[in-house]
Amino acid sequence: MADPYPQVFYRDALVPAAQAALGVATSAVLYGLSVYTVLPVRVDGRCSAFRLPEHYRRLVESCTIIGIDRFAAQWSYDRFAATVQQLVTANAPQRDVFVRVTVHVDESIPGTRVRGCSTAVSAFVYDAVPIVPQDGMRLKSSPWRRIPDYAIPSRAKVNGAYVNSVLAKQDAIDSGYDDCVFLDAAGHVCELSAANIFVVRGETLITPDVSCDILDGITRRTVLTLAAEEGIPVAERRVDLTELYIADEVFATGTSSGVAPALQVDGRTVGDGKPGPILQALRKRYAAALRADDPHGWVTIL
Repeated sequence: MADPYPQVFYRDALVPAAQAALGVATSAVLYGLSVYTVLPVRVDGRCSAFRLPEHYRRLVESCTIIGIDRFAAQWSYDRFAATVQQLVTANAPQRDVFVRVTVHVDESIPGTRVRGCSTAVSAFVYDAVPIVPQDGMRLKSSPWRRIPDYAIPSRAKVNGAYVNSVLAKQDAIDSGYDDCVFLDAAGHVCELSAANIFVVRGETLITPDVSCDILDGITRRTVLTLAAEEGIPVAERRVDLTELYIADEVFATGTSSGVAPALQVDGRTVGDGKPGPILQALRKRYAAALRADDPHGWVTIL
């Protein structure tokens, strides 16, 4: 568990964390009507944010999909970047952190609608504690199915949709596992509770494509780029659960999970039961990509 750092951005200013509160009658509270993004900030003599423009774009796209129509008009990328910089500077972290930025629909008792409703932006900093074990996860296929895109859009990071993830992960934890494997309505693999999934068979890196009810994760895209640079063959396609049972490697990607190996799925050992060479190569490349001197241009100095 990690607590927010003392200074939180809320609405238009930095305030003490305890003062950043939404009303109980707002749509954000009543319906979970908020969208968010989480981005990593590396602290190494100076603070640097990873793929900041992409995280802003994801907020804009999530708002567009859901119908939140005021954020993009009120928040330019420059304002977003300046706010992240102001927030991180005010909290002066001494170790790597995550920044979570959320757009809340804070209209009071509007009913089940969204267009024209007022919004409030919040952002806070917390220690970059991974949400899954980094030395090897035990995964369980979930009896709860992933919400299909035609019910709640998978491409949008909608707060209320994460009830689905809570149900699935809690079932996995209650059963003695670290996380779940979500399947879609047809039984194909989607992702973990809050991370994308990759499978290695032979020399090929395989991951569900973006039409498979997954979040089009920023870390996922990063890993696909790094894999191509490493000369690793990649296939984006539907994945069956049984492919995980016979895979050479399985791993997860995400801002909050990093690049983390799974060593067991439904009680079956993955490969030789150790983190595999493709995982280790991509994990190393990802760690390098977070540094300010990385040549990809993905890092913004704050």
